[in-house]
Amino acid sequence: MTLMDVVSFRRMDEGTPEDYALLDRLEKDFVDDLPDRLMGALKGLEHSLGGYQINRLQHSLQSASRAEDDGADIEWIVAALIHDLGDDLAPHNHSQLAASIIRPYVSAEVTWAIEHHGIFQMFYYGDAAGLNKDERERYRGHKWFDSCERFCRDWDQMAFDPDYPTRPLSHFEPMLREIFARPAFDPAIIGPAE
Repeated sequence: MTLMDVVSFRRMDEGTPEDYALLDRLEKDFVDDLPDRLMGALKGLEHSLGGYQINRLQHSLQSASRAEDDGADIEWIVAALIHDLGDDLAPHNHSQLAASIIRPYVSAEVTWAIEHHGIFQMFYYGDAAGLNKDERERYRGHKWFDSCERFCRDWDQMAFDPDYPTRPLSHFEPMLREIFARPAFDPAIIGPAE
């Protein structure tokens, strides 16, 4: 970075049009690199929370493989791939972090399912962990309840099997890059606000 790549201000209200043009250009380049950062974050899941028979990266890859095997579209496959990216930085609200990452690029339905999958997932382990397995029932009747239930039932809670034929990250990389190359918040993609 050179002095030409640094704004002149120390407070935002002192910025010039040139400063904000520079920041806009730098932000566009930064956004273009998002798929690379996501790939790095996914690789980092290999050394995340332990105790399972497979690591968190393998879980993510297996969730995406299961979605693909079920004929899911690219949005659901990529959502399954990144659904636990928040585990490292937001262990108590990882679902919301993952939803925030994908929200600008996919349908509102997919975002809602990712945002709520942590609650819906408790249905499969809540009793054994001393939690309310029926916490998801407060969303019963929501138009995307069934989508989130399917995501958790068929792709997430099932994806801890070391013997499942799971595709490598390189298989999903083109899909991830396609989703995150979309224009952010395109109404034709994300649909109307919830």
